[in-house]
Amino acid sequence: MDQQSSPPESPVRFPPVLKGAWPLLGHILDFGKNPHRFMMALREQMGDIAEFKMFHQDMVLLTGEKASEAFYRAADETLDQGAAYKIMTPIFGHGVVFDAPITKKNQQLQMLMPALRDKPMRTYSEIIVEEVEGLISQWGESGEMDLLEFTKELTIYTSSHCLLGPEFRHELNKEFAEIYHDLEQGIKPIAYVFPNLPLPVFRRRDQARVRLQALVTEIMERRARDRSNSPNVFQTLIDATYDDGTKLSPHEITGMLIATIFAGHHTSSGTTAWVLIELLRHPDWMEAVIEEIDGLFGEAGPLTFESLRQIPKLENVLKEVLRLHPPLIILMRKVLEDFTIGDTVIKAGKFVCAAPAITHRIASLFPRPEAFEPDRYSPERQEDKNLYAWQAFGGGRHKCSGNAFALFQIKAIFCILLRRYEFELVGAPDSYQDDYTKMVVEPGSPCRIRYRRKALKAVSIEENEAVASREENNVAEDFIIEVDRDLCKGHATCQGEAADFFHVDDKGTLTVLKAIVSEGEVEKARLAEKYCPTKAIKIVKRVTL
Repeated sequence: MDQQSSPPESPVRFPPVLKGAWPLLGHILDFGKNPHRFMMALREQMGDIAEFKMFHQDMVLLTGEKASEAFYRAADETLDQGAAYKIMTPIFGHGVVFDAPITKKNQQLQMLMPALRDKPMRTYSEIIVEEVEGLISQWGESGEMDLLEFTKELTIYTSSHCLLGPEFRHELNKEFAEIYHDLEQGIKPIAYVFPNLPLPVFRRRDQARVRLQALVTEIMERRARDRSNSPNVFQTLIDATYDDGTKLSPHEITGMLIATIFAGHHTSSGTTAWVLIELLRHPDWMEAVIEEIDGLFGEAGPLTFESLRQIPKLENVLKEVLRLHPPLIILMRKVLEDFTIGDTVIKAGKFVCAAPAITHRIASLFPRPEAFEPDRYSPERQEDKNLYAWQAFGGGRHKCSGNAFALFQIKAIFCILLRRYEFELVGAPDSYQDDYTKMVVEPGSPCRIRYRRKALKAVSIEENEAVASREENNVAEDFIIEVDRDLCKGHATCQGEAADFFHVDDKGTLTVLKAIVSEGEVEKARLAEKYCPTKAIKIVKRVTL
């Protein structure tokens, strides 16, 4: 009897390699001119997985839905953030965030979550309103300004006030701004390879880090004497402990505060500027958003956590801005052990990188990808439903923890600005372009706009109710709550919406208290699904066989 032969194994594939690398430099010259254009061409030429060289290092670009999902879902033991971001070690500090061992880093990041959860977020709206109103009170009736300079000033004030506390915003306003500037200037592309060269900009960076730690220590001592209990990141870190009971040192707290502000300020300032630019480029959307804001808030309606949650047109504009202009051009990891995507193997020692702006322009994921179409995110289209296609905040277990705060902050800013002033672009609409020479992508300078105070009219109660009304859900008999544990970051928004179904403990661990939801209960569960910042919750129809 003949033995049946087993089918031959599929041959191992490796990523296709871009030719034309220069000795010592690799493809850095072409990449540095315009990273976006370089990576778009690389994907078009070689597909979702493609290798190129940055100096001596092999880099593998991962784009598209499947490759992106593999990147974002990979365990830290396979793809390591720390080795990819040594550029931040002199700024954050040794042993802090990316420079810490994986277990310690994850504990540090989890310590930030209590200040970014549902309950503290409810206290931030008054602070943001105060900051916006304070800055625009200096404008007068009309004028012209650099939009990016304004959004940078505004978001550093709002972020530092909400997340760090009043000392940094009011008592240390000028000094903190100078320290932050010197730290920010220390992020140079050359620091990826040589972070400690004896350059003046790096010396100022290091001196600023030392001075900030001295200030942090001083404020910690004062808060201990005053028994302060402010609901912000700074106080959260002062009170936090590692799993073994050890408290954070002033060195660690300083680094984590810097990391928090870097994450919130850079991304929010550029995105805020782009929202206004795109609205001015598309007058029909500007009109729709203003009508929505006027209908919800009238001339002087209060901006609260609850009222800012449901602004669908503005939210869709924000999502589309983040699709077209994601602040991070590239996200990197080092491959610690051989990494397989489909039938392609990426060897240990290489670096892999995701590029949100490239995946966001794949026509099969986003039809007419270069067009500004906020209706992509309407209930009918839901083009952001695929969490590994729309990836402006990253994805998986390392998705940006501050995404809820960033969106909340930007919505509050525009609910004030567009009620108070009219705006117009100074330059031609097409002259406003992304500046890819910066580590965090922003509109290029100069970024001039004009503003003029406007007279607002109140909107009737009937109009308010019409704009704010929701579509009724067609619910069936029973539903099941599903949670993607990779995506859950412990924000506890679900608990705030539906405490009968969800509980989040002090460590950020989510427990589903009731997995099966009846028809009469489903509305609360759907609110938890809707407002979950990381889209980790799904309410699905229960199938009974």
